[in-house]
Amino acid sequence: AMHGYGSGNPQVVFMQLDLASLKSVRSFAETFLKTEPRLDILINNAGVISPGCTEEGFDLAFGVNHLGHFLLTNLLLERLWRCGPSRVITVSALLHRFGSIDFQLLAPQTDAVPPQSAWSSLQAYCNSKLCNVLFTRELANRLEGTDVTCYTLHPGVIYTELCCNLSQWLQLLMMPLAKLFLLDPSGGCQTTLYCALQEGIEPLSGRYFSNCALQQVGANGRDDGLAKKLWEVSERLTGMA
Repeated sequence: AMHGYGSGNPQVVFMQLDLASLKSVRSFAETFLKTEPRLDILINNAGVISPGCTEEGFDLAFGVNHLGHFLLTNLLLERLWRCGPSRVITVSALLHRFGSIDFQLLAPQTDAVPPQSAWSSLQAYCNSKLCNVLFTRELANRLEGTDVTCYTLHPGVIYTELCCNLSQWLQLLMMPLAKLFLLDPSGGCQTTLYCALQEGIEPLSGRYFSNCALQQVGANGRDDGLAKKLWEVSERLTGMA
């Protein structure tokens, strides 16, 4: 670990973690649990829009934005539970409303993957953000009666490296849209901080926030049966089942 990595703060410890590799997630969790006695807040923050596959052959957006976070959270859950009251925050996006889940398509690809169009990359991103909402919903159900609560949120569009993998015409298409809703990174993290730190929101565990307020999710995001099935499939795909 490199202390104060890039931040000048000696309290910050950097640990290597690649969410596109379940092996990396496992080794990170092992290192973390060995070296850090406490875990009070876990923020699952990654969001990629990009064609391609993870190390295990999963669609990149699904693998990084959902599966990597799913495995990471589960591996750290006992520590969160022991340090309660604690919280799990998973950053979703407004675009979860355009997401859907086709369980046939979630399995890892063994053969060469045809190049994805920009449009299908965007759809895969929406689907992965719906997974974040459903994951949080089912996690809340499983954590009921414990001291661990969980929340998901729309952070506000932040123009970070998220878009650097998009083809240029899609960037041009997104730019005016992004500018309309644009927040700088400190503005974009307000709702994340709200979910992590706000007192008294514990009864809202499992719910979705935007602009530091509770919001309704899209219809697919309210489906408990779908949330439970996604959890079971994710357990199988990450080798936890």
